[in-house]
Amino acid sequence: MSSLIVPVLDRRLSVAPMLDWTDRHCRYFLRLISRHTLLYTEMVTTGALIHGERERFLAFDGAEHPIALQLGGSDPRDMAHCARMGADRGYDEININVGCPSDRVQNGRFGACLMAEPRLVADCVAAMKDAVAVPVTVKTRIGIDDRDSYDELLDFAGTVTEAGCDALVVHARKAWLAGLSPKENRDIPPLRYDVVEQLKRDLPHQTIAINGGIKTLEETTGFLETVDGVMIGREAYHNPWILAEADRTIFGDARRAPTRNEILDAFLPYVERELAGGTPLSAMSRHILGLFQGQPGARAWRRHLSEQAHRPGAGVEVLTAKLPPEPRP
Repeated sequence: MSSLIVPVLDRRLSVAPMLDWTDRHCRYFLRLISRHTLLYTEMVTTGALIHGERERFLAFDGAEHPIALQLGGSDPRDMAHCARMGADRGYDEININVGCPSDRVQNGRFGACLMAEPRLVADCVAAMKDAVAVPVTVKTRIGIDDRDSYDELLDFAGTVTEAGCDALVVHARKAWLAGLSPKENRDIPPLRYDVVEQLKRDLPHQTIAINGGIKTLEETTGFLETVDGVMIGREAYHNPWILAEADRTIFGDARRAPTRNEILDAFLPYVERELAGGTPLSAMSRHILGLFQGQPGARAWRRHLSEQAHRPGAGVEVLTAKLPPEPRP
């Protein structure tokens, strides 16, 4: 399929794949806030798709588009097979995880440790490109352990680019594969935005998005002067309403941004459908705790959700009780 025209996705703003966070309920909720921001799944391993509950791992609501599936793996045939599963299911992009530093990921020979094997990643990209018509992308770090020279990063990026990689998402920190936990790897290695910006200058024809520590739309618009896209992670989860102005500020959509209460009201029918299908309220409510972040009454509402949502029979009324007052325009 490599001869087919690859669809172009607007990558100016995306929300990072985050394990245990960006599941289908979270993504549906975030889509209600921003129509255009590209959303990513949690990382799904090739083993889980090939040998596990495929439908559970691939399920998403059509309202979530544009949406990318992130895969973890390193066998080109398995990656191509799973990419085809994702494309057949309707995902708009297939992304390869070359950034996660956890021991479990390393033991499976994928994630950040693959930065040391650019040829293998390139083989995965090429096999996936042959299997699907949607974009195939790579999310990576700027280096691993003591292998953090710019030359090695440029060699890695150039190698996967030559294999057909449609875009690189670069977390502007290196990863320590030993000695730091995944959480520490998100905070301790210093951010080097300049390295990612230099990579874009050296690979001007490659689409490059920057990731790591970015918290505001103001920062996002600044980075868009030097790179092609910005990926926001934890801030978009803990304070999701920052995405409310993204459609206008980043994507030029002139429609009025939703209010917090409008977002919650729009989420309720989805919650009711999922409750009817057996999904517990707590599986959905945990993703909306940050909706009223910084507003008077937000803490009491979060506490109410945390205490009540897990109770047997809990319904949508839990979400609307003790709502903070809508802030004035």
